[in-house]
Amino acid sequence: MNDHHPLSNVSLGDLRKRTSEKWRHYPADVLPLWVAEMDVSLAEPIERALVDAARTGDLGYPIAERYVEALAAFAARHWKWSDIQPARSRAVANVMSGVAAAIAALTEPGDSVVVNCPVYPPFYSYTANSGRVVDEAPLGPDGRLDFDTLEAAFERAQSRSRRPAYLLCNPHNPTGTLHRRDELARLLDLADHYGLRVIADEIHAPLVLRGAFTPLLSVDGAERAVAVLSASKAFNLAGAPAAVVVAGEGATDVIDHLGHLVVPGPSHLGVIAQSAALTDADDWLDVLLGDLRARQALLVGLLADNLPEAVYLPGDATYLAWLDVGGLDLPASGASTRGEMAATSGPAAFFVDHARVALSDGAAFGTGGSGHVRLNFATTESILRDALERLGRSVHVARG
Repeated sequence: MNDHHPLSNVSLGDLRKRTSEKWRHYPADVLPLWVAEMDVSLAEPIERALVDAARTGDLGYPIAERYVEALAAFAARHWKWSDIQPARSRAVANVMSGVAAAIAALTEPGDSVVVNCPVYPPFYSYTANSGRVVDEAPLGPDGRLDFDTLEAAFERAQSRSRRPAYLLCNPHNPTGTLHRRDELARLLDLADHYGLRVIADEIHAPLVLRGAFTPLLSVDGAERAVAVLSASKAFNLAGAPAAVVVAGEGATDVIDHLGHLVVPGPSHLGVIAQSAALTDADDWLDVLLGDLRARQALLVGLLADNLPEAVYLPGDATYLAWLDVGGLDLPASGASTRGEMAATSGPAAFFVDHARVALSDGAAFGTGGSGHVRLNFATTESILRDALERLGRSVHVARG
């Protein structure tokens, strides 16, 4: 087992050799702390599985059953949840293709899909591209679900739609909010009352820094809900994607409907890599989570030293920090970059231009996002220190 610290044994030089979007979207002098990709070495069981596949020419069509079985065993070990059944599961290419398929199965064109903003930008684009309408239910000032706002959105959705739905991010991206069991039970009760089907994106589920993750489908009242899970975020496998759509006992209509949709399945290498992660990389994940707690604590101190006017409420999950930088009163700035979460305007563009640090601009995350940036702290200590010092200097210089 590879028991070294995955966030500490990669150098900036080695990272610059990577050809993923994180490291090639911006010029080489920019430190990229934007897209949700970690600066880690690969867990040894995953590396071994991929190398073995290449050496043996095992690059054919996938059989996804073992991936579903690996996810079920992981869920039982880590979350005491033993209800991932093959008959109520379907492997898909990635989480968002699973979410899109669930939306297509549960709603009709023109129906409302409620989201808790600020939220992962593809929630907006995938919903719009499917011909559905996003109905926002903003989070409260503490980053948690606001049930008065949520109920109002559910009531609106019911009045406007034949088959409305609610798309939940659990844990929440970008705030890192870890939804409690009582909150999940309450939202399920509200959704049932107003006739909304619930779809949960649970891609960040293994990345809990404090507390415990509660799978939506483990909560009483989730029988008609759907969840989409994956190992890709926790084990840094965006380039070897796979995901599983899991239906509650009363939601087998979704799995049946997926059989009639053209839903791409996972790649064979995605199944191999993520099955190895879920089966054999628990020790690696444990070390990673300890490192992420340390990085988050370091970030709090670096913000105090370099950007004391930025407001950060540390989340209990994910490696993403949601920073309110509205109080910095930054001058307007523009950038020539393009991308759904890349800096095109707002404070993130200022930081790219003047600090050479790439963050995700909050405006892309919907209502409540303006004046914010999302920072990925899953990087080395030296990169995080350098980035925060650059951010602080850029604000100091801008103020003269």
